[in-house]
Amino acid sequence: MKIRDALFGAALAAGLALPAAAQDHKLDVDLLGLSAGIFDVGDSDRSAEFRLEYRWGSKLFWLIKPFVGAMATGEHARYGYAGLLADFDLGGNFVLTPSLAGGAFARGDGKDLGSGVEFRTQLELAYVTPKSHRVGVAVSHMSNASIGDRNPGANSAVLLSYAIPISALAPK
Repeated sequence: MKIRDALFGAALAAGLALPAAAQDHKLDVDLLGLSAGIFDVGDSDRSAEFRLEYRWGSKLFWLIKPFVGAMATGEHARYGYAGLLADFDLGGNFVLTPSLAGGAFARGDGKDLGSGVEFRTQLELAYVTPKSHRVGVAVSHMSNASIGDRNPGANSAVLLSYAIPISALAPK
């Protein structure tokens, strides 16, 4: 295991261990998210990364919420995933959201991650507006958890993410 992977795992665990502050309803809304960043940061195979996600506002258990998404890179890699996340209200309109997802990966012309099944851990910090829109940044790691012959992993830096409440998209 690489040191950066261990540090990322520790940061994710710390986010999950934060005490749950009183949750404001502004965090419990269905969201449609768009993100852009860099896939495989720090490697010669890096490329642009774009994501589309749907995040449910209703909790499955305690703070845990489901989400689904799709990712594509400038090297034609594709990743469809589903997972779980938790929103931690940090106060001052900031939210920390650790997440874990699994899904199907197709490498396109990009890096061979060793398997068609990949897992993604992510830590996102976002500002939440009074109308529940979110603007944030995130770091993530993809790995096949050694179920493939190779497991080089890939780290992403999401330079900008924007999530809009589904209710804001509905005609009034």
